[in-house]
Parts: sequence; C-alpha cells; structure tokens
Amino acid sequence: MFEISLKEIVTVSMVLFAVIDIVGSIPIIVNLRAKHGHIESEKASIVAGLIMIVFLFVGEEFLSLIGIDVNSFAVAGSFVLFFLALEMILGIHLYRDEEASSASIVPLAFPLIAGAGSMTTLLSLRSEFQTINIIIAIILNILLVYLVLKSSPKIEKMLGKNGLGVIRKAFGVILLAIAVKLFAANVKDLFL
Repeated sequence: MFEISLKEIVTVSMVLFAVIDIVGSIPIIVNLRAKHGHIESEKASIVAGLIMIVFLFVGEEFLSLIGIDVNSFAVAGSFVLFFLALEMILGIHLYRDEEASSASIVPLAFPLIAGAGSMTTLLSLRSEFQTINIIIAIILNILLVYLVLKSSPKIEKMLGKNGLGVIRKAFGVILLAIAVKLFAANVKDLFL
C-alpha cells in the first residue's frame, strides 16, 4: 500500500513544481518583501507544506462538507491568481492587509504557494499516485520553495530593478494565462 517509487516521486515533483511555480513567483516575493520588510522563509514554507499535506488527506471531504465542489474551488482560485497577475502586469496594488506585519502566511504560504492550483492538482494526483510518493514530492518542493525564499534578496540584487520589472511583467502574463486556463478548465463543469 505504501510503496515508494522514485518514478512517481519525480513525476509528482515535476507537476507540483510547475503548478507552484516558485521561480515565477520571485517578482511577487520581492514585491511582498519590499512592502512588508521581512518574509519569514521557514514559517511560510512550513505552513505551505502543512496546508498541502492536510489538504491531500481531507481536501475533498472538507470541500464537500461545506458544499463546495472541486471545480468551484478551482474557479475561485483562478480569480485570486488573476488579480495577482494584474498587480504584476499593471503595477497596481489590489491586495491590502494593513494589520499584517509580515506576508509570510497570507498571501505567500496561501494562496501563492499552497493555492487553489496546487490544491486541485493534489486532489487529482491522489487518484493516480501512492500517497507516500505525493508527500515526499510535496516535501521536496517545499525545500525548493524555502531555498528560493531565503535567497530572494540575492536574486533581487543579481537581477536589479529593471530586470525584476521585466520578469515581473513577463511572469504576470504567464500567471494570467494560468488563471485563465484554470478558469476555463473548471467553469464549464459548474453548469453541467
């Protein structure tokens, strides 16, 4: 039942890496660090990992308990990604959180790292792969997320302000495309 498979771990890791897209989120991370001054990399990584592992086990049951299907959850997540993308592309600020002294939990751990895209992906992966392999893949991705979060100041210095601006807009367009794809793939199922 709990059979560890290197092939499954690599496959699931690659899928989660693409969905989490921590490299593409570097401009958002730098922007959040500029707004809030400090990002607690350990806290954000651990919380995101815990959210993903808990959701792997109870996600579908939790959503059905509150009367939400996976498609509705994915459509809602697509809106969050859409607005994050608009912030990146247009240079506007839609997200407001005056109370928070840090962006480590919201919006970094959730919904940026452990967001609707990764949640719905986890639910679909659960039907194809062994749970233990998915958990190992989540841990590997969270370690990578931690490394990127920890080295974001160095990445910022290396790219410079203009480089970050170009990357922010480019990845904003990619994030917008992911949001549209997530919306299109799930909205039709809401009306069937």
